[in-house]
Amino acid sequence: MISEKLIVFTRYPEPGKAKTRLIPVLGKAGAANLHRLMAQKAIARALSLQNSRRLSVEIHWAGGSQQLMQDWLGTDIIYQNQIEGDLGAKMTAAFQNSFNSGVDKAAIIGTDCPTLKAEIMAQAFDKLSQHDLVLGPAKDGGYYLIGLRTAIPELFNGINWGTSEVFAATRAIAQNLDLNIACLPILADIDRPEDLLGLDINILK
Repeated sequence: MISEKLIVFTRYPEPGKAKTRLIPVLGKAGAANLHRLMAQKAIARALSLQNSRRLSVEIHWAGGSQQLMQDWLGTDIIYQNQIEGDLGAKMTAAFQNSFNSGVDKAAIIGTDCPTLKAEIMAQAFDKLSQHDLVLGPAKDGGYYLIGLRTAIPELFNGINWGTSEVFAATRAIAQNLDLNIACLPILADIDRPEDLLGLDINILK
């Protein structure tokens, strides 16, 4: 029985629609290619956890089609089309479906954080043994990982997604709900042109 589920939120690397905030410096093709490399690295690290844990990995995608996703990443992966709505609605649905399927712990990651290693993902699931909520704070004020052991839709209500307040607002809601919270190391997202200054491209190879 699979007891843990790791969900990767990503999108098909279509030029002009992927990493749009980086297009002014990288161009449409360059921004899409960077997204492709970061997504491939994050997914490979996620899948590597299956060697040591009773874990399933799902790719929740936007853009493109399931056929294009399979052509890109292969047919051995579980794919799920993201629902309509904002990021909060998408994550609420993903967690609800995961716990409905019978897992004990679930976590969601994005693919914008090149320094998110498999060890940190594993740490998140370990922390869920003693905590209700695990958050991986990003330097820009968001978070790169969120883990739960039961669906808590309230965590995603009234959040101004894409701002520097996401982590703080989520933690405040969790504290109001009297949740036991654990935090992972602070990592940097690659989302805006200034983020590229600290990017070591070798980490994506």
